Amino acid sequence: MSKIVPTISSGTAGPLGVLHLPRLWQKASLDAVGKLHGDYPAAGAGYDQMTLDALGIDREVFLNYIKDNKPSYIECEKWVLDQKGGSLDQGAVSKHNDAVRGYIHDDDTRKEILDAAGRADDGSIKDAVNLNNIDDWTIFHKQEIA
Repeated sequence: MSKIVPTISSGTAGPLGVLHLPRLWQKASLDAVGKLHGDYPAAGAGYDQMTLDALGIDREVFLNYIKDNKPSYIECEKWVLDQKGGSLDQGAVSKHNDAVRGYIHDDDTRKEILDAAGRADDGSIKDAVNLNNIDDWTIFHKQEIA
């Protein structure tokens, strides 16, 4: 059985408005059932940890919740709200979302991603969200289509 490449963008938010949370949920959900592609952690140190920190949720608590309950995305958001007493700090969410949108990969990472995708680095794509999307699509295509 092939493992699944997560293709929900870090630039996607659910109804709570938290960027990257849908992707984190998808990765953790796939990992919980042994279906996450090996190039991806269930919850890594980058956007995953940034999201958990912004929400004030412990990584292991989140991963255990996903593994034990296998929630839908909406159920996951409800759980997040329950952990926060029914509401989120909108200032923290805004700051987090700005950090996700504003993160820029270093030149070597950008070059590696674009080279793998067969796209010239003309300097027009610098943000990590779009570069990560391209990386996901490239890995997906090489695994599933090529």
